Amino acid sequence: MALTQTPPKAIQTTPETENLPAYNAREIVGKGTQARLVLDGQTYFLRITRAGKLILTK
Repeated sequence: MALTQTPPKAIQTTPETENLPAYNAREIVGKGTQARLVLDGQTYFLRITRAGKLILTK
């Protein structure tokens, strides 16, 4: 899975956010609408809704 490291053109950055990594959520979830993210042994679920919004749950 190749993750995009540069923000898409539609995203406006500020000096504070300019150097933060950016990832395309659709690439993260692949062909589906959900992905598991793990942080310090805890699993979180990233979901793209039908309306195109993101939900992150534990």
